[in-house]
Amino acid sequence: MDFSHKTLLTERHGDHVLIVELNRPRMANAFNTQMAHELIDLFEALSLDDFDIRSIVLTGSGTKAFCAGGDLKERNGMTDAAWKAQHLVYERMVRAVIGCPIPIIGAINGAAFGGGCELVAAVDFTFASETAKFAQTEVTLGIIPGAGGTQTLARAVGERRAKELILTGRVFSAQEAFNWGLVNEICAPEMLMTRALETAERIGANAPIAVRQAKQAIHKGLQMSLMDGLAFEIEAYNRTVPTNDRKEGVAAFNQKRPPNFKGK
Repeated sequence: MDFSHKTLLTERHGDHVLIVELNRPRMANAFNTQMAHELIDLFEALSLDDFDIRSIVLTGSGTKAFCAGGDLKERNGMTDAAWKAQHLVYERMVRAVIGCPIPIIGAINGAAFGGGCELVAAVDFTFASETAKFAQTEVTLGIIPGAGGTQTLARAVGERRAKELILTGRVFSAQEAFNWGLVNEICAPEMLMTRALETAERIGANAPIAVRQAKQAIHKGLQMSLMDGLAFEIEAYNRTVPTNDRKEGVAAFNQKRPPNFKGK
């Protein structure tokens, strides 16, 4: 696997984990058009060929910001047409992240504002530094969240809380994000990546086909009625039955040894 980017850093960790780092620290890791294109290229490539990656940790360069949202300096003076054209790229970016079949863990190391907060809500689950801060600031700029925030944040924290946060644009703390369900765990800054990588490694040790099917069943099932969700779960379950990994898992259990899953 060879991903070359100007605004992203990618690093393999162990056998099956990929670290993805938003890398525009001078701009608080804000999205510009190039970063959005590079995130699309990366996550769409991983959807087509997983390169034996079984889990992903997404974080930001430096300690002050995970991502400050869209780069307003790049957007300054844009025509309506140019703004809409750029936003189409951002829309495709968030769909590439949400649609990636590989589990994505956020390691939020600082401010996650605007599109950065939307990215937090788009990943599968999140660990946050004690110093992390969050906000959906779009209404303070005359727009609304347009990279999924009105949908993903509401699904994470509930409709009434999402309305409060989006309509006020106020900053909220890591502790508040944890209390409301946007963040799974709060970590000391020096332990953030350790905890995220430990969890990524644990996911990576499990049967990758089963992990992907479970992720899909949870995500899509929550958008269905209970009965439809149960039917979809069985479809996902049945995809794991003929796999070599299913046979290996049962054999390893009975032989009292760790399984060696191959994703086949």
